[in-house]
Parts: sequence; structure tokens; C-alpha cells
Amino acid sequence: MTRTHAAPRLSRAYWRSWWAAGISNVGDGAFAAAVPLLAVTITRDPRLVSVVAAAMYLPWLLLSLQAGALIDRRDPVGLMWRSQAIQAVIVGAVAVLVVFGHVGIAVLAGAAFGLGACDVVFSIASQAILPDIVAKSLLHKANGNQQAAVAVGKQFLGPPVGGLLFAVAGALPFGMDAATFAVSAVLLSTLPRRSRQTVEHRPIVDGLRWLARHRLLRTLAILLGVNTFCGQVGTVVLVLLATQTLRIDTVGYGLLLASAAIGSVLGGLIIARIIERIGALPALLVALAVNVVVFVGIGLSPNGYVLASMLAVNGFVVTLWNIVVVSLRQETVPTELFGRVSSVYKMVGWGLIPLGALTGGLVAHLLGLRAPYLAAGGLRGIALLLAVPALLHAMRDQTRRTTGTDPGSPDPKTLSA
Repeated sequence: MTRTHAAPRLSRAYWRSWWAAGISNVGDGAFAAAVPLLAVTITRDPRLVSVVAAAMYLPWLLLSLQAGALIDRRDPVGLMWRSQAIQAVIVGAVAVLVVFGHVGIAVLAGAAFGLGACDVVFSIASQAILPDIVAKSLLHKANGNQQAAVAVGKQFLGPPVGGLLFAVAGALPFGMDAATFAVSAVLLSTLPRRSRQTVEHRPIVDGLRWLARHRLLRTLAILLGVNTFCGQVGTVVLVLLATQTLRIDTVGYGLLLASAAIGSVLGGLIIARIIERIGALPALLVALAVNVVVFVGIGLSPNGYVLASMLAVNGFVVTLWNIVVVSLRQETVPTELFGRVSSVYKMVGWGLIPLGALTGGLVAHLLGLRAPYLAAGGLRGIALLLAVPALLHAMRDQTRRTTGTDPGSPDPKTLSA
């Protein structure tokens, strides 16, 4: 008789974190639909609307390095549930202010900054704990499930519910988001803690040095920075493009955001198999090329149906990017450096989002509501052409390591196809 070993399975701790993310993302989706709808009731100026989006992402530029060092020193699980609890308080306060009619652009921007600061800590910490609770061979699958949970909650269920609740009463979607944050915090508090030795000094510059020496991750971080800048240039005016140019109502706007989730959920469920067949880096190149076409298509959309289709395709390729790159960092970066390396990566990759939001508002003001998406698509195309040589070089290195034709080359454990 032969002994058979069961295939590795996702742990209970992983599924608790998955449910926590899924629940809080439903509230986040409602919040994402309600905030721009609330903003356009205050002002129709795209420059002012863009200020709220810029405030949400500004902490990635200002606080990500400090957050990464904190995560490498402290228990990431504790940081996760505490950040969710603080977010519950912030959104709950917004709900109360909406009830009493004391909400302006400044209040929304301040709340967005606070939520963004908590999200910096939560996002990096949640990626840091995944290798502790998931077998390495299951990272693509685990990250795919996480992306599907984000898509279902933040894009599929949350936005239509948020749009519907906002139509009933402006405070309802914010109250719902506060409740989901609170439930998530309780679930996260039950996760196993990582044992860490107390270290007095963990220099942030160590993460910068490590990333600077890793050609593939360095290239992807820079490319992500350009892409997120361009993405926000377009996305910041989506609510105005939908409601003013295409005449979509508030409930329809929530359904429009949900269309992106169709592609994201599909991607989260099948992308791991796609990566196994063609390899991670080829899949990444396809996603980047398709995304260029999609942004131009969004800018030229003649109606809501075409726009919804473009958003669905965009959801798929963004999910593909996220699964490949997050899994790459989790496989490659040493555990003791993960927080700092990821924080540098995120600062480079997301730090330009506030500038992208402000740029999108200015471009829309000067050239019209379709222009930001068209300009963003063109800039993304140029960035991809410039990045292709470095990505192809990384693909050749990976092939040599896999086939053993270059045994003397250093092995940064770049990707597992």
C-alpha cells in the first residue's frame, strides 16, 4: 500500500480573514457609491469633487513608509483589527453629520484622509500575514479568492446597495459601512498572532535598498505608479461622466460600478489557472495591454451599456495584475522586510494617485468629461512600451532559472508560474 498525502488546503484562519474582508468590502462598496453622489449634491465642480478622491489616497504618499516599519515591528493582526475599528468610528461620525446636514467638501476630504490612513496600515498588514496562514503553493489561489471577495463586496453588492440607500436617506450607506467595519474588526481579532522579537531599530531605508536592487519588482512599482496615476485621472470623473454626460441616475450609477465586479469576480476565480497555463509575466503583459484599450473605450463610450462592458473588462485585468504582483511580493520578499519593502512599493505605486485625482479634475474642467480617460489611456500605452524591455528581460531570466540553463545566476525567487 502507498501513503497518499492530502493536497494543501486553505486554513481556517485564512477563511476568517476572508470573511472579514468580504463583510467590510460590502460597506466599502456602499461608501464608494455614496461619497461621489453626496459630493455632487454639494458641488458640480470636478476640481472640488477630485479633492475628496485625492484626500483618500494622500496617506499612501505621506504615511506608507512609517506604516511599513510599524508592521515589521508590531503584530500585524492587532494593527489590522484596530485600523478597522478606527474606520468604523470615522464613517459613523460622517453618518451623524449627514443626518444633521453639516457635511461639506472639507468634511468629506478630512474623513477620506482618515480612512485612507487606516487603509495604508490595513492593506500592508493583510498582505504580510497571508504567507503565515497560507501554504506557498496556494498563494495565487488565496490572493484570487481575496480579490473575488473585494470585487463582490466593494464592486458588486456594495455599490447598488449604497446607491439605493442613498436614494432613501443620505446617512444610510455611511451607517452601513460603519457597521461592517465593526464586524470585520471583531473577526480579525480572532486570528492567530505572529510571534516577533522586539527590535528597537528597523531602518526604513532597508526596504528601499532591497526594492532598488530587485529589477523586476522595481520596474513593476514604477509601472504601477504611472498606471495608478492614470487610473485616477479617469476614475475621479466617472461619477460626472455617468450622471451628466450619459444621464445615469443614482441607482444606475451603483449598478454601473457593480458591472466592474463581474470581471473581477470571474478573474479571482479563474486567474490562478490562467497563470499556471501561460505563466505569470505573460499574463501580466496581456493585462497591461488590454487595460490601455479599455481606458480609451471608456472615454469613447456612447451609453451606459458600453461603459459597463468596459468597466467589466477593466475589473478582470486589474484583478489579474493584483494577483500576479501581490503573490510575487509574498513569495520574494523576506518576512522580516515585508512591511518595509511593501510600504516602499506602495508609496511608489500609489503615491501619485492624489496628483492623478487633481489632474483628472483639471483636465475635465478644461477639456470635458471624456478627456481624462482618453489621456490616461494614451499615457498608459507609452508607459507599457517603455517597460516592456525590462519585463521581457525578467521573463528570460525566469526561463533560464526554470530550465537550469543559467545555474550561476542569483535566484531572487522571482515568480512561480
